[in-house]
Amino acid sequence: MNIKQNRLLIFGAGVIGSLYALRFAQSGFDVTLLARGKRLDELKRKGLRYNDNGRIKQLSIKTVEKLADDDIYDFIFVPVRYDQAESALSAIKNNQSKTIITLTNTIGYNSWLEIVGDRLLPGFPGAGGDIKEDILYAQFGSKTYFGEINGQTTERVKELALIFETAEMHYEIQKDIQAFHVSHAALAAVNKHFYTNEGMVDIETAISESILSKVATDIKQNLHLVEQAGIPVIPAETKSMGEMMEEEIISRYRQMLSDEFIIDVKFGNQAISRKAEIMLLDEKFHEKFSFLSKQIFP
Repeated sequence: MNIKQNRLLIFGAGVIGSLYALRFAQSGFDVTLLARGKRLDELKRKGLRYNDNGRIKQLSIKTVEKLADDDIYDFIFVPVRYDQAESALSAIKNNQSKTIITLTNTIGYNSWLEIVGDRLLPGFPGAGGDIKEDILYAQFGSKTYFGEINGQTTERVKELALIFETAEMHYEIQKDIQAFHVSHAALAAVNKHFYTNEGMVDIETAISESILSKVATDIKQNLHLVEQAGIPVIPAETKSMGEMMEEEIISRYRQMLSDEFIIDVKFGNQAISRKAEIMLLDEKFHEKFSFLSKQIFP
């Protein structure tokens, strides 16, 4: 089998989708990027433009505006926001491709399974960044996680791993992908403290004691709720956050928010547009664990 003949569709041309499309295309895969509106026009006219260590480069890439039911791909990647996931999966529902990989936040898969069934292969992206003036400023900061809901290492998981190896992209087959997603949601939901009614706080306010003390308190409480529900907190780096003193968490966040790339990820244009996702994630997380919250934090 020539792995590079696999057809890959990236369903969404935001920061995450554009970066995965770029890396897969650079590695010789047959990649198509689904985009709409202004982003689609820009990709058609100028290709996928991206920042490479200060130099702006361009890569021609196949694009589509809509996915036809009979347009079959070996893997469809869905790197959309949590609040957009059901809509995106509904658009794919009648397509006959056999594996659909979600790369987003979530705390469960029931509604997704109702839409696409066992074609679902949950994952999480290891990348972040921003798009400025139609130029991609993004990078991989950690591994891409994926795994079957039942924890088995199936043939499609092995095939997907081979694709990542071919592209020299770090990945991890997660045996308990739902525990991973719930653990990450516990951390991601605390980003609600960086939003205001008008948008986001500035970086000086973000690193203030008043904001970061709320962040630290919520991290410890959220991760404690996950553990009390009998769900393992993974990976180890996430578990360690729940074991830190609040002062340590505040110090870590201040250090993290001194990095220009992290600031771009958490407070750039894409971050501002993620408010609905973060608020929904926080709401659903606390709905899931509300019975425990009343017992532990009366």
